[in-house]
Amino acid sequence: MRIAIVILNWNGEVLLERYLPSVIQYSEGADIYVVDNASTDASVTFIAENYPAIKVVQNTENGGFAKGYNDGLKTIDADVYCLLNSDVEVTEGWLAPIEKAFNDHQEVAIIQPKILDLMRQDHFEYAGAAGGFIDQLGYPFCRGRIFQELEKDQGQYDDTIEIFWATGACMFIKKEVFWNLNGFDESYFAHQEEVDLCWRAKNQGHKVLYVGASKVYHLGGSTLSNMNPKKTYLNFRNSLFSITKNLPRKQAFILIFIRLLLDAVAALRFVFQLKFNHCFAILRAHLSFYRQFRKMYKKREKANFIPKYYLIKSIVWQHFVHHISNFNNLVKD
Repeated sequence: MRIAIVILNWNGEVLLERYLPSVIQYSEGADIYVVDNASTDASVTFIAENYPAIKVVQNTENGGFAKGYNDGLKTIDADVYCLLNSDVEVTEGWLAPIEKAFNDHQEVAIIQPKILDLMRQDHFEYAGAAGGFIDQLGYPFCRGRIFQELEKDQGQYDDTIEIFWATGACMFIKKEVFWNLNGFDESYFAHQEEVDLCWRAKNQGHKVLYVGASKVYHLGGSTLSNMNPKKTYLNFRNSLFSITKNLPRKQAFILIFIRLLLDAVAALRFVFQLKFNHCFAILRAHLSFYRQFRKMYKKREKANFIPKYYLIKSIVWQHFVHHISNFNNLVKD
């Protein structure tokens, strides 16, 4: 199995200097690429001077996560792409369990490892944790991470299970499947494009897997912190994009209406918290969604929609009303 580890970089010289050595040390047998999103710092020069064996693909513009990978991967040949954030530190033997899982489960198209917090290494990390799911309303959450609550890693998720979505912080995907899906949707720019990609893959009959025997450590927040208004904007808008594209028409319309109402509640909550920038971010997200609704609707999957996409009815209700912060305590549907 030919694995290409592909790191998307934008002005990340400091991150490459810090985290690239572990990728080189523990990724024997894999090809390593850096796709540079038109950086203005010395990232490309740093790689050329210090790691000349690493192949650099230079994009002509910073098209964000989605377009950046789509453009860069066009020139990379492999059986499996590993899309790896530049702020991830990998561990010894991390590739072997992934490769075994692909070989043992031919129907699996996408895999993610265990994602731990680099700064608190006994805790799961926000972006992906131990595998992603969504609730009936389309809100994403993870085993090991519900909203801002992060669980301690006590071996409770050392398993291998099917999940709904894999994190873009460290995602393995078969090249053939990636291009059959036309890659990431570039309208997303960044955030939740991996949820959409996995949802489209599942609608085509592929499976997404979490492999707990493989682990990496993620710094997180290097591009946008969890409380950045731009991230609020992208998350709220892109979630509506995914619902529009990936559910049967009637179900999608009902869910969009409910989500718009709930988003209004979230905006009011931000007002009461005096986080006005986040309130305006939600408003901008809705306006952008309205402008692009027709385009998103035309992208709807022609494949059969999976009959049940959600694990629970409402993560918002269980977390904020019943104060459940541990995945294993959630009431599954």
